[in-house]
Amino acid sequence: MTTDLYAVIGNPIQHSQSPFIHAAFAQQTGQALTYTRVLSPFDGFAATVADFVRQGGKGCNITVPFKLEAVATAARVSERAALAGAANVLDLRPDGWVADNTDGIGLVRDIAHTGTALAGSRVLLVGAGGAAAGALGPLIEGRPREVVVANRTPAKAQALVARHAALAAQHGVALQACGLQEPEGAFDIVLNSSASSLQGAEIPAPASALRPGTLAIDLMYGPAAEPFLAWARAHGAQAHDGLGMLVEQAAEAFFLWRGVRPQTEPVRAALREALAAKARQQA
Repeated sequence: MTTDLYAVIGNPIQHSQSPFIHAAFAQQTGQALTYTRVLSPFDGFAATVADFVRQGGKGCNITVPFKLEAVATAARVSERAALAGAANVLDLRPDGWVADNTDGIGLVRDIAHTGTALAGSRVLLVGAGGAAAGALGPLIEGRPREVVVANRTPAKAQALVARHAALAAQHGVALQACGLQEPEGAFDIVLNSSASSLQGAEIPAPASALRPGTLAIDLMYGPAAEPFLAWARAHGAQAHDGLGMLVEQAAEAFFLWRGVRPQTEPVRAALREALAAKARQQA
């Protein structure tokens, strides 16, 4: 049986749990594949992808900081990746790479998993980079009442909002942009997609955005997400990290590559336990 080659490409990359997730999916579904990590130089993404193809690569996930660059690498771009202007999945077809973005659908499925209703809610999306760009379209399609995009540079948030204005109007969603400390009132869902967790920076949102019961999700997971989660808990919010989103977006990518949709719940549980065991060993 032929074993197909897949990978996650990024910088840094050693922390990525994607090999664990896709190995679990492959075992669960009986798919023959190998999945690894590939470290790309910051100025060498296109060359890294080309080298991966020469090694027999069939598809790859793309993580920071290459999600925007991945779109330019592709021969074709899906509608959701085109709207986002960012891709986290490349799928090799006879005519070249097809770029797609599964981040948003992964986030929406994870929100549903928490039991919080996205439809009719008021959502604060913090950040306007590749992660936010991937999330915004599917969030709008979930029909919240309002989405506010807050970013350190308001012009970047405004550009992201402008790109999604037609979709928001189509779904009856109020959509606006503002600076980080400018959101008014409390929200039902607060999503941190900014780089603050990776950089160990201060919490990128005002405490007034939270109320008791607000679902507060940091799209990161592990130690990087802890400051945001602790802040959210201190204000009575329901704190949730990005591990569920990670598994859900990976399942969508696996489906794109293999045509088989894996079950995510057992993989969520196995990954959570593996990370907890690792943390105990390091304590």
